Amino acid sequence: MIDSPASPTDTEVAAAAALAGAEIVRARYGRRHSRIDKGAGDFATDVDVAAEEAILDVIRAARPGDAVHGEEGGRRGAVDAVREWLVDPLCGTLNYATGSHLVAVNVALRNGPAAVADPFSGEVFLTDGETAWVQYDADGYGQGRTDAGGRRVADGHASGPVARRRPVGEERLAPTADTRLVDVNLDPPFPGAPAFRAVDLLAHPGFVERFRPRVVSTTLALAWVAAGRRAAYVTDGGDLSGSVHFAAGIALCRAAGCVVTGVDGGPVGPEGRGLVVAADAETHGLLMSLIRGGGRSA
Repeated sequence: MIDSPASPTDTEVAAAAALAGAEIVRARYGRRHSRIDKGAGDFATDVDVAAEEAILDVIRAARPGDAVHGEEGGRRGAVDAVREWLVDPLCGTLNYATGSHLVAVNVALRNGPAAVADPFSGEVFLTDGETAWVQYDADGYGQGRTDAGGRRVADGHASGPVARRRPVGEERLAPTADTRLVDVNLDPPFPGAPAFRAVDLLAHPGFVERFRPRVVSTTLALAWVAAGRRAAYVTDGGDLSGSVHFAAGIALCRAAGCVVTGVDGGPVGPEGRGLVVAADAETHGLLMSLIRGGGRSA
């Protein structure tokens, strides 16, 4: 919920909306879900729909004149609305439906603030468009637990063998390539094939010499790049700047100081294609040299 006594900022609205969706996702985890077929093997669940409605409730209450484009409900609001929110209520639906915690809730004001919430870690990654930070235990996920100093702590991924414990609070995001971990999105379609196929990058000897590949089918991985938990993220696609899946993560990474381009090295936008998001220029340059080399082994 929005606790500010004054009119909430757009960043506060994004955070509250993302956390409202995350609460639905977390609360319904592990239950039997109905599926809504989208064709070509894609589907949504009743949780996607419910989370999107929770997000819309927050945005409508705080910004009634704005339009909202949700993955499940499409565009809603006044046709002539100047401002538009982009909402992906459950990024990683297949992961979620099969019992994985690797999901994200994405909320972004087009060309403005954005929030990416992890429903299972108590973290929400935020940007006001200029800076980027993470709030731990943002809505009390770890409430009731304390550390040795008596501070409340967030559990991290509750079902994991090792729970991350952080004091409740926030921290500025600081991208770094030290982990050498690079997430590569392998979800179809593959519009760049045969010139570029992400799967070929995984087998390139230059790639495996310098990086350690990971495959995460959720844009939570973009927040991990901004937070220094991943060195980079690569995905094919068209113009992803206005995508409900990617807009929040792109905004977050840009504000954190990451290098953000298309897979062709050009700007992300109407003429762009896909994404290469790297913690620093060196990592970005290495990845682009591999991609331009066809991403294939010799």
